[in-house]
Amino acid sequence: MSLTFSLIAAILYAIAGWRALRIKVEGEHLVLTVALLAHAAALSQQVIAGSNLVIGIAESLSMLGFLSSLMLWVFCFREPLHALGVVHYPVTALWALAPAFFTDHGHPIPLADWKIGLHIIFSLLSAGLLTLASIQAIATLSLDRMLRKPANIMVLRRLPPLQTMERLLFQLIFFGFFLLSLTLVSGMLFVNNLFAQHLVHKTVLSFCAWLTFGMLLWGRMRHGWRGRTAVRWALSGYAVLVLAYFGSKVILEQVLGRSWY
Repeated sequence: MSLTFSLIAAILYAIAGWRALRIKVEGEHLVLTVALLAHAAALSQQVIAGSNLVIGIAESLSMLGFLSSLMLWVFCFREPLHALGVVHYPVTALWALAPAFFTDHGHPIPLADWKIGLHIIFSLLSAGLLTLASIQAIATLSLDRMLRKPANIMVLRRLPPLQTMERLLFQLIFFGFFLLSLTLVSGMLFVNNLFAQHLVHKTVLSFCAWLTFGMLLWGRMRHGWRGRTAVRWALSGYAVLVLAYFGSKVILEQVLGRSWY
């Protein structure tokens, strides 16, 4: 049954991405709403196993796609972010199918441990927002390059001004940075021994990503960083964050056959 829901979600995400490409906002919210509901139904069957959570690499990708798409759906009600769906929704369509075809699941995590649950929630929410921020950074850089070519004037008329794109970029980074801070703090609540739980490299890389985003926000407030400088910092921070999470999961679960829990 989860495969059926995953297929429905993937098809509807692809349709939403196509409509975003054609800049057809009408009906996009409805299509995306049904896609998110189908995706949530699939995840509930793939991730919850009795009184445990089972989150492998494929499930992590799917959850990341779901949460970032959900946040984009919410933000689009008040901000002109529909263009991000051109890239984001097709990628999420592929991620939604991942758990149905990759059967190497992660280690069970007890739902009764509220500290772990809180940490996971903060971790996924921060990753979702910063995923959106990275796509927004790429879109901002693309818009900056398009502005230098007069031939793109027809396309530019349908896109938000560059100042609006940069403002939205830093809003996403700020809230993502805040949630990443909560992720690090909540992790400290239940990690008793970093070496015993094989979390040293993940913690160090996560902190490096936190520092990168923090420096970017500081540079924005103090020196007015923008444009390509801001994009480079944003994408660098996101790359380190992806390495911290997915790199750690690949090494621990696929290579060493261990769990961080």
